[in-house]
Amino acid sequence: MQRRTFIKRAGLGIASAAVIGAPAVQAQTTLRWRMATSYSTSLLAHHTAAEKFTKLVSEMSGGKFTISLHHAGELMPAFGVLDGVQNGTVECCFTAPYYFVGKDETFALGSGIPFGLNSRQMTAWMFRGNGLKLMREFYKKYNIINFPMGNTGTQMGGWFRKEIETLDDIKGLKIRIPGLAGEVFQRLGAVPQQIPGSDIYTSLEKGTIDAAEWVGPLDDMKLGLNKVAPHYYYPGWWEGSAQVDLFVNTSAFEQLPDEYKAIIEAASAVGHITMQSVYDAENPDALKQLVAGGAKLHRFSKPIMDASFKESMGLFDDISAKNQNWKKVYDDFKKFRADQNLWFKFAEGSFDQYMHTQKL
Repeated sequence: MQRRTFIKRAGLGIASAAVIGAPAVQAQTTLRWRMATSYSTSLLAHHTAAEKFTKLVSEMSGGKFTISLHHAGELMPAFGVLDGVQNGTVECCFTAPYYFVGKDETFALGSGIPFGLNSRQMTAWMFRGNGLKLMREFYKKYNIINFPMGNTGTQMGGWFRKEIETLDDIKGLKIRIPGLAGEVFQRLGAVPQQIPGSDIYTSLEKGTIDAAEWVGPLDDMKLGLNKVAPHYYYPGWWEGSAQVDLFVNTSAFEQLPDEYKAIIEAASAVGHITMQSVYDAENPDALKQLVAGGAKLHRFSKPIMDASFKESMGLFDDISAKNQNWKKVYDDFKKFRADQNLWFKFAEGSFDQYMHTQKL
């Protein structure tokens, strides 16, 4: 009799637990978000990362949380996406923070600055250092929360119609280059130009500009820049790392169930890995094709690199003196960079230096 009573009560308990648990699953919020990007489908790595992210969000939520992907110009201009998220026109966007240095130079620290961190170091600063914490504190002013969702790795130094051998060759040079890098080139005597990627080829062909930076072999090859400016320089010292972020409207994020918040965090992390994987896998073959098509590779001379480094450090000091947002983040960034360079000098750097001399 006692055994029957126990089984009966246990059965009722299990049934009750099932009933109590069921509504939590059945009533899980169904959400439809929109994500604007600053990119077109022609940027393969960016597009692949964005698609991977939206696909995972849907799959991990059983189709109950979906985010539609809208490329540059579909909902808003490429550089209007930050405002779109800030004011709630869209719930999130996929963009590079340094596009918005006109609002505050601090945005660049969330993406990449001249002679900054490489991509591995940037990821370490974000996820293990204070990077994510400090940038999120800054982004609160814009009603957004960020999630790292990609990186190009170190970019190339751009395409030049003529060889650049000395600092004198930079003086008066009209080069398409935006942001803080443009300010450094201006300090070196160049004339930085800000034109969209779609106009680079025509501008170089007509001689409206003398040089232009874009990204690297995979993306540069699609523009055919080697046909109008054959001198391909490296490294892109202004983009040792170019992190791309998912910006989410803070209010929209805070209203998400915890499960969906976790999905956003996990899916963006996969997108982060995916983007650089595409670049690292595809750039070698693209570079071979560019060289076969007439591109002439040149390394920036040490005097040019040294002068660029000096002017970059001077620029950062000047910004720190007038922008407390920048100073707070940059002081931490600067210390982290010094420690990382010390470590990479012994491990990664020495290994890479040796391997680059070997014929494999």
